Amino acid sequence: MTRPLTFILAVGALALAAPQRGPLADVRPVGSFELRPCTEPPRPASEVLLEASALTGNGVPSHAVGAFPNSGNPNTIAAQEHAFTLPEPSGRGGEIRRSRAAVAINGVPLDPGTAEYWQDDRSSGWRYEALSGAIDLGLDCNHGHVQPDGAYHYHGVPEGLVSDAVEMQHVGWAADGYPLYARFGEVDGQVRALTTSYRLRSGTRSGGPGGAHDGTFVQDWEYVEGLGDLDRCNAFTGPTPEHGVTTYYLVTDTFPFVPRCTVAEADESFAMKGPPPGRGGPGRPPPR
Repeated sequence: MTRPLTFILAVGALALAAPQRGPLADVRPVGSFELRPCTEPPRPASEVLLEASALTGNGVPSHAVGAFPNSGNPNTIAAQEHAFTLPEPSGRGGEIRRSRAAVAINGVPLDPGTAEYWQDDRSSGWRYEALSGAIDLGLDCNHGHVQPDGAYHYHGVPEGLVSDAVEMQHVGWAADGYPLYARFGEVDGQVRALTTSYRLRSGTRSGGPGGAHDGTFVQDWEYVEGLGDLDRCNAFTGPTPEHGVTTYYLVTDTFPFVPRCTVAEADESFAMKGPPPGRGGPGRPPPR
C-alpha cells in the first residue's frame, strides 16, 4: 500500500477562543434529535499538510460547520496543533480507548466515544452513544462538534468531505495506517454501501439504567460475526481506487459509525494525552 503525496494549505488568522462549559443536557427519546445545519464558514482557516507518513494541521475543518457555541455544545472552534504519524500497518490491533480512531484528509480527528455516562458515573460502564440522539451534544450536519479545548472532531460520516455519488470516497486514515473510506466499498466488481455487523441486543439491560437495549448506550450493541460485510472494527479487505487491494475502514450510517478498534497496532500519535475529560459544569462532563 502506497500513499499519494498530497499538499493542501490554507492560512487564516488564528483567533483562539476560550472554551466554555455548560449544564447536563436532558436525556431524550432515542433518535429524537436533529443535526444542526452547517451554515458557518470555518474560522480560522483550515491548515493541513499531508506527506508520505505524517499529517499535521490546525484541526479546523475545510468545509462549512454548524454554529458553535449552541444549546447542546457550549464550545468554540479553536486552532489546534495536531500531528499524526501514518504508520505502515503492522502488529496486532485492539479496542480504541483513550485514542482517536482516525484523522480525516482535512486534519480533523474522528472520535468513537463520548465523555457522557449514565448518571455521570464513568464506573457504571454505561456510556452514551454520540449518535443515538439520547442526549444533545450539539452535533452539526457533519456529525461533528467541539471539545472544551476548541478541538472540532467527527463522530460519524464527515458529510462536508463526501458527495452523493455512489463511489468509494477516501476521507482519511485510521490510527493504524490503513485508509478510511465513507459508506461504500467494492464487492464482486460492484460498488455499494457496505453493511456493518452490529445489532441491538435483545431483552432488557441487566443493572445500570435498565430498560430495553434501544441504542442509547454503546453497550446496547453487540457484534455478530458475518452479520454484515464489515468486521468488528468496521474494516473490509478489497480493491480501492487509490491504494489497490488493501484492508480499509468505513465510516457508516449505522453503528458503530466510526471504527471502535483497529486491525493493526494504532500509532501512539493518535492517543489522547492527559487524564480523562473532567466535569463541564454542574453535573456535566464536557461534550466530546
